[in-house]
Amino acid sequence: MDNFAREAEYFFHTYKRLPLEIDHGEGVFLTGKDGTRYLDMFGGLAVNALGYGHPKVLEAIAEQSRKYIHLSNYFLQDTQVRLAELLTHHTGYKKVFFTNSGTESIEGSLKLARKWGSGRGKREIISFSNAFHGRTMGSLSLMDKPKYREGYEPFLPHCTHIDFNDPAALRGAVSSQTAAVILETIQGEGGICPVSTELVDEMENLRKKHDFLIIADEIQSGLGRTGKFFAFQHYTLDPDIVAVAKPLGGGLPLGAFLGNEKVAAVFDVGVHGTTFGGNPVACAAGIAVITELMQNGVMNNAAAQGQLLKSQLLELKKEFSSLVREVRGFGLMVGVELTRECESTVTALRERGMLLNCTNTNVLRFLPPLIIQESHIREAIQKLREVFQLMK
Repeated sequence: MDNFAREAEYFFHTYKRLPLEIDHGEGVFLTGKDGTRYLDMFGGLAVNALGYGHPKVLEAIAEQSRKYIHLSNYFLQDTQVRLAELLTHHTGYKKVFFTNSGTESIEGSLKLARKWGSGRGKREIISFSNAFHGRTMGSLSLMDKPKYREGYEPFLPHCTHIDFNDPAALRGAVSSQTAAVILETIQGEGGICPVSTELVDEMENLRKKHDFLIIADEIQSGLGRTGKFFAFQHYTLDPDIVAVAKPLGGGLPLGAFLGNEKVAAVFDVGVHGTTFGGNPVACAAGIAVITELMQNGVMNNAAAQGQLLKSQLLELKKEFSSLVREVRGFGLMVGVELTRECESTVTALRERGMLLNCTNTNVLRFLPPLIIQESHIREAIQKLREVFQLMK
């Protein structure tokens, strides 16, 4: 019985696996057990910011694992403290809480917002259509797509969904009872859809009037992915709480939420916690990731290579106007919306040695490692051109 048959027997059937098995990764490439080498534009769905086998990450993991792999959060741990220092230094936020995952970062952000609002008569959380915030019950309560919600009702009360990029809908929803508005600056799972400047401006104006919190979900778009530390820095947006995860642990499970002065004193001892959040080995890897991003040019590379990627994709749009409807995104978080479903395109690219993700039915989602170079991008564009030519 092969591994796919064994998986079908032993696992809950929740994942649609790709028909290949990976042996190892190196840089921006993955190699299958059959020896086939793939250019990886998945990037572990934005997790593998430094690619595969990065020496700084491996060194940090090895060094910390020789000391201890886990204590508990009863103990002060220096890798946690050092990573928190780096995050607050580079972002200007005042407080950090480490989690295991992105959805847990959202759950913690919701608890922080509700706790802040509890003494102010504020409990309503407003979110946007087409969003994706995770798979836990609080995260699902913020989302409107039946695909994710059906069969899990009832959800958290006092959660309202409104149309994305609709300032009038936001004006109509916000009130004195609003505790927080949560948004992805760029909707990732929703098809790489950036927030409009009009919505951002309206949100900032309404916050001044009604005094609510803004929560930024930067789980997929944060930590250098768009060429800036956070994607909201492409706008005049100043969130009170920021949720991060994916690339933070260098491939190990690690997330966090950060808060500004407004929420810095909301949590007291014992009101929130986690067993594995802030694992010392994951935090050691996180220190290596943030250092590479900020001190060794990786974030700048993401900005430069992202500009090249987008310009090349726009050229393909001109060349294949009947196939490509739109190219959008920032840095190395770019979506190509096709005029048809894109699973067959993804399959054809995989057969040519390139891994790419299809999201929201017809959007090709580019989330390559941030260490990608010009030669890799030109290789990806050439493979995509070959596939588009067959689809004409």
